[in-house]
Amino acid sequence: MRRPTPLPAGPGQESVWDYPRPPRIEVVDRHVRVEVGGLVVADTCAPIRILETSHPPTYYVNPNDVELGLLQAVPGGTYCEWKGEAAYFDVVVPDGRVERAAWWYEEPTGDFADLKHHLAFYPALVACFVDGERVQPQPGLFYGGWITSDVVGPFKGEPGTNFW
Repeated sequence: MRRPTPLPAGPGQESVWDYPRPPRIEVVDRHVRVEVGGLVVADTCAPIRILETSHPPTYYVNPNDVELGLLQAVPGGTYCEWKGEAAYFDVVVPDGRVERAAWWYEEPTGDFADLKHHLAFYPALVACFVDGERVQPQPGLFYGGWITSDVVGPFKGEPGTNFW
């Protein structure tokens, strides 16, 4: 499969096709907030984001900035070739439960050690915001990237993108 044609990035935008592979980890000065049913689950001004070719950034929040009492660990996990084994959490609020809405790496590998216990959230399942802008979820059922107006694709996850 050949690489798709990247969309042109405008002023203040990044193209996901300029992101590296293997991915890069970076702490950024952005305001990230996660809500479920109007309750704030996470709120930070120092998130970590992961940048990987063809993927919108995934934001991770320090556990000190998360309402951990709203999270319930669930069985099962996944494996990332770069970060290692992920464990999943339901978000439990008075109005209900959002299954497997968050994940973390208990023992991330190598260059991703700084992600230890930082939580990421699926914007397809919970309301996520970057600097006040509501995030759009990365296409596909597996990916957790956060699409905002400052990133352009095309993004992995759309039909036909499995082998990018």
